[in-house]
Amino acid sequence: MENKFRSSCPIASTLDIIGDKWSLLIIRDLLLGGKKTFKEISLSEEKIATNILSSRLKLLERFDLISKRKLPSNKKENIYLLTEKGIDLAPLITEIILWSDKNVRNYNPKMFSISDKGFDGEKLKVITAIKKNYREIVKETLSDF
Repeated sequence: MENKFRSSCPIASTLDIIGDKWSLLIIRDLLLGGKKTFKEISLSEEKIATNILSSRLKLLERFDLISKRKLPSNKKENIYLLTEKGIDLAPLITEIILWSDKNVRNYNPKMFSISDKGFDGEKLKVITAIKKNYREIVKETLSDF
C-alpha cells in the first residue's frame, strides 16, 4: 500500500499519521492506560466507534507505531503493543498533557489533575518513567508468549 503524504513538511507528514482525532488517544491508552485489547480501547471515555478504532489501529500498525499479536490464552483475541517508535511519542504526549493543563483547564474544569497522574515532577523524569513503565508492561505481556 502506497503511503500518501500531503507535503514534504515533517509536521504535516507526522500529522498525516497521528494527527486525526483518535490516533493519539489510542496511543495514550496504550502508553498511559496499559490497555492492550480492542475492547479495552473501545471502552475509553471518548467512545471511539469500532469501525474508526479498527481503521486507526491498522494505520498505526502500518506505520510501525504498534504491533498486533494474538493472546496466548485466547487465540481469537488480538493485543496491541506500542513499538519503540510508538513509545518514542511519550515526550509528545507529555507535552500535550502539560500544555493542556496550563491552557485548557479554564475551559474544561472537569479535566483530571495532572499531579494526581504523576505529572508533577521534572518533565524528563516523567517521560523516562512513562517509557520505563510501558516497557515493563510489554515485557510482562511478552513473557506470557
